[in-house]
Parts: sequence; structure tokens; C-alpha cells
Amino acid sequence: MTTFERDAKTLELPWPFTGREDELELVRGAVAGGRQGIVVTGPAGRGKTRLVTEAVRGTDCARVAGTPDTHGLPFAAFAHLLPETVSLHRAVHLLSSVRLLLVDDAHLLDDASAALVHQLAVHGRTRLLVVATEGARTPGAISRLWTAELLPRLALEPLPREETARLLAAGAGGPEALTVNRLYRLCQGDLRLLRELVDAVRERGLLRRVPDSAEWEWRGPVPLTATVRERVAHLLDRTGPGERETLDRLAFGEPLPADADTLDLAALEALEADGLVHVDEHGTVRLAHPLHGPALRAAAGRLRARRLARTPSDRTAALETETAGLTRAIAESDVRAVPAPVGEWLVDEGTGIPAPHAAVRARFARLRGQLREAAAWAREGLRSTPDDRPCRCELTLATAQSGTPVPGATQAEGPGSVVTQAGDPEPAGVQWSASVPRDAQAEGPGSVLTRAGDPEPAGGRAGDSEPVGARAGADGGRAAVSPGGPGERGSAVLRGNAGDHRPSDPAAPSAGPAGRPAPPAADSDAPRVTAPTVPSAGAATWRAAARGDLEAALGAAEEDPYEAVRLGAPDRAVGRLTGVFAAHAEALARSDGPGLDRAAQALEERGFLLFAAEAYAQAAGAHRDPSAARTARTRAVALARRCQGARTPALSGLVLGELTARQRQIVTLAAAGLSNRQIAEKLTLSIRTVGNHLYSAYARLGASDRDALPCLVELPEAQPA
Repeated sequence: MTTFERDAKTLELPWPFTGREDELELVRGAVAGGRQGIVVTGPAGRGKTRLVTEAVRGTDCARVAGTPDTHGLPFAAFAHLLPETVSLHRAVHLLSSVRLLLVDDAHLLDDASAALVHQLAVHGRTRLLVVATEGARTPGAISRLWTAELLPRLALEPLPREETARLLAAGAGGPEALTVNRLYRLCQGDLRLLRELVDAVRERGLLRRVPDSAEWEWRGPVPLTATVRERVAHLLDRTGPGERETLDRLAFGEPLPADADTLDLAALEALEADGLVHVDEHGTVRLAHPLHGPALRAAAGRLRARRLARTPSDRTAALETETAGLTRAIAESDVRAVPAPVGEWLVDEGTGIPAPHAAVRARFARLRGQLREAAAWAREGLRSTPDDRPCRCELTLATAQSGTPVPGATQAEGPGSVVTQAGDPEPAGVQWSASVPRDAQAEGPGSVLTRAGDPEPAGGRAGDSEPVGARAGADGGRAAVSPGGPGERGSAVLRGNAGDHRPSDPAAPSAGPAGRPAPPAADSDAPRVTAPTVPSAGAATWRAAARGDLEAALGAAEEDPYEAVRLGAPDRAVGRLTGVFAAHAEALARSDGPGLDRAAQALEERGFLLFAAEAYAQAAGAHRDPSAARTARTRAVALARRCQGARTPALSGLVLGELTARQRQIVTLAAAGLSNRQIAEKLTLSIRTVGNHLYSAYARLGASDRDALPCLVELPEAQPA
């Protein structure tokens, strides 16, 4: 006998099973007790086999699997369980004593094996766990398991973005947010492709560490791995007249208008009929799957890529359009998802983006509660312009609201001062005015602030010295809006010492007519966009909150009424907010649980997921009905999980509620500075037990060590002024 040894360093081990907790419990319940079993279906690579393997781990389970090469052999899948020659009746009798049978790749079963599985389901003596791939030709005996309602069916949905991030953190060492987004877009729930791509970029040296972080990032082309080629073979093999040229033009320039001057219309019709391209109601054409463009670009030769690539002026115009769309959404206090693929493409390919665009992307993500994504966009802007103050401010805000120390951040001199760049405080004595679109619903985190009495900024260039009227106020710095007449814009004046509370924003817009961004200089080759002035919350507020100093945080938020609401002091915002933000403040001031629920729902509908999570968390404490309180807390937890590690005072008790009573006790003592030994002596536990509880708590709270615990413990309730 020959024994082959393999270097342990090259041995590929499966990633830890992550996510799918609800599905796992459902499958376990379906094969337990007196249940008959369940059928699990989904596209290839969705993780079906891994799910059912986890579900039957530790149980007495017989296993069979279909294979494409044995389709013509009767009972081939059951060869290890049945005699060489056996009838269907005899096979059913022999397998009736099997308590649990796992049938993997049931769509590949031969007809006799499929009939046997069907008969076992009819007789009901054997619990069946059947796995089949959607989109493949499935024997009728298998599909009738669920169409005839013999067994319930679980159609496995794609792993959500949050669970994909957890899986990557557990199996791949923790990619940063933009890399998670890229992998999520490309793989669309295909976990086999996900792992293969991660392995490929690691082997080819395309990974690099994010500065001042343990995370890694991936920039550059998509490796054409075996699975990638398999997924895009139907594109690369297109031979119809003009089809491959049309696909490549879209890959390097989508979206494109569907007209004869741009694309081959006959080829386009054939591609649309086969589901390879999508044409919207405006006649704009895109590739049907996010993986198609990167794969086609990676397969193109260097000369072909050079011929088809967008010109710098095209990229600049497209990027300006995206910046304007995101800014408009912020100004209208509606931050639901806005498609912006050009900026993502430039980042993914490693081209880089201008700092003004990065700052707007970071602010948009932060208002949506996507804090890690906001920090990643800010870092992208700082790569091209290391001293860009809006990007630096957004990085500070995103990390502070995540309870994470900000690398190189300068602490404020006092509760009222804000330092957005080391040693560069905001000058005092500025009077503020907020200009908003007249159809804006409320003056909230999206109101556009300029100095009172100053004209709209014009002619400036991002990165130059600050133009007149280009300073942005705080997210919380909102006053009541007085809508203007037809064709006019409403305005609100916010008076006070701006230097005490607002970071400066030098990346003000270079505005053209009607406030639109001015075109770039004609001789520019690189994309250059200009960011409209959008408000920014006080960095000092959230640095103090991250330290657990609520009094200092409220002092820094003195002129930012909505930030005071988020910190639990709604009386400071009375009469200074409108719309849903005012409803939130008023409901909190009255301790009105149902009112807070309504405000949270409205915030969620507008895309403010973090604000909504905080409102639901506050509602959980305000409700007198225990059932309503539990419902509000459940909603708060669900939204907070989508906010990428958000750690704000309103959520502090919420995250501790995820722990057991003993874990909460130990975490609170650890946050107070006690060592493991001191905690063990205080609670009469072993040091090992304390360490195990802390380790489990870190995993549930998303904390890396005890240094992150002070911002998670429940803070004293704010006292309104």
C-alpha cells in the first residue's frame, strides 16, 4: 500500500459554517421526532450540501448521492446499501429500517433510485433529507416529492450581505467592506465561487492589508478561475454576428443607450432573448449579471481593452452624474439605495476615485448605517488626497460610531470643540444657513448648509482653498424648514458658535447653473468631480460617545438637535426639527412607545437604518406593554445587525441584551477594568470560565478584545437640559 502525504500548509479545509441559523433549525426540526423529512433546493453553489451536513452532524444517518456518470445504472446511488440485484419492492422493504436517509444531488439520480426515494416518502417509515439543484433536469419522481406535497420544500435563498461578511471574516481572515461588497455582487450567493475567488486572489498576490487595520482588500481584475469560466462560458462562446463585440462594448462601457450608433441592434436582440443583457424602460442596456462585465474584461486582450475602455472624459462625466444623484438623495433626506456602479468599478479595478466623490459616497453610506463601508470609501478618498478633510471627517465619524479608535485622530480640546484634522480646529463665529430643495420632506441629515447670506458657491475646484459658502454643518444641525414659493428654495437659519460644534468641509461644490456640478477642465485626463456641500455630524460628539462620556457628547452636540435625540436628550431638540426627525424627538420626549415605533418605521423607509434601529431601541424601553417592547427590541436588533458594527449609546443596552445574564455580568466587570482573575474572585468562578465567557461575548458583540468593551456597556441615561 502506498501512502501519499501532503504538506499541511496546502491542505484546503472547509470554511467554518456561518449563517443560515434559521434554515439550520428548520432542517433539524424537519428530520426530528415524528416528521417525515424535507427537500432542500437551490442553484449550484448555494451551500445546500453544507447546510444538510451540519443538520445531521452527530446523528445516525445513511447517505446516498446521485452522480452524472451512473445515470443508466439502476439503484446506482444505493449500491452500498442494497444487494447487487434487487426489485423496487424489495429495496423499499430493506430501507424501511433506516431512520434517516440523506439524498444529495437528487437531480442526478437514475430513474430506479428516484422511484425508490419517492416510494420511501410515500410509505413514511424513513425520514428523508433530499437535496436537489434548481435549474437542472430533475427526475419526475423527485420533483413530485414537493409538488405532490409528500415533503415540505426549503428553497434556499442567497446568503444575505451581512452573513456573507461574517462568512468571509470567519473563513478568509476579514476583508474590508468594499471587498465584501465586490465579492457579494460577483458571486450572487454562489458560495463555491466565493471561496474560489478568495483563494485565487490570495494565491496571485492580489490581497493587501488596509493601513492601520487587520483587514485586507482586493483591487484589480477578476481571476478567470475554472468556476468563473464555467459561469461565463455562455458569454465567451457566443459566435453570432456582432454578439461578442456587443458584449465587450457593454463590459467596458455599460450602461449604454440601445441605438444603432452605439450597439449592433440585431446582436442586442439575440442577447436579450437569451437573457444575457437587460434593457430598461429608458432604452439603457446593461449586462444581466454583475460577474459578466469583470469576466469579459479579464478575458479581453490588452489591445482590445485599450480600444474599448472609456476615455477619461467619459469616466469623469459618469462619475459626476453619480455624485449628483447621491447628493440629491442626501439633500432630500431619502438615502435608499441609489445605483452608482461607475465609482464601484473604478475602485474595484484599482483605478482610484477623486476625494470629493469618495466623501459623498462615505456620507451616503454612513447615513444608511453602513459604517464599515463609509470608512472604506473615506479611505479610498484619502489615498488620492491624503489631506482631504471631508474624507478624514467621514472616517472619524464612521469609526467613532462603530466604537473603534480613530487612527491619528486628535482629541477635542473640550466638549464643544471639533477637530477634523490634527491641529486644525474649526474657526468660531460663523453663522449658518441651510439651503434645501423646496420639495424636501424635512430638514434632517441631508440638508445642505452654507453660510447665511452667502451666494451658492461657484467656480471652485475640489481640493483647492475653501470657496465662499462651502462649509458644511452637522448632521444634527437642523432647524425648521420654511418652504419657498414655486421655483424657490426653502431655507433655515441656524445661529450659534459654529466653531464649537461643526467640522469644516473644504470640498464644497464647484456649482454650475441651478447648483449642478460644473464640468471639469478640458485638459484633465483623470476623473475629477466636485462634491456638493452636505452636512456632517460633529466628530467630537461621537468620539466622546465612543469613550462612554455622554455628558461631553451632549455638550459637543449642543447645536446639533438630532444628535441630541440620538443620545437620549430630546428636550434639547424641541421646535428645532421637522418631519420624521421631529416626530422621533417628540415621541422620545413623551416616552411614547408607539410613536417611536412609527418614527422608526418612517426612518427605515427612508433608508436611515441606524437611526431607525436607535428609535426602535428607545421604543423598547418606552413601551409599557411587554409584548410591544419585545417586538421593538427584535426590530432594533435586526436593523442593528445590518449597520456593520454600529455601537452608539442607544444601542448599548441592545447589544448587551444579546448576551446571557452571566456574560452581561462578566462583560460589565471587564469594561470597568477588572482583570480575569479579579472577575473570577468576585464571582467565585475559575479564570478559565471567565475567559470562555468573554470569548463568547466578543463573538456576539463583534468586539476584538476588552479594549472595545467600554463603548458597549450600558451608559447612564441622558438628562435633558
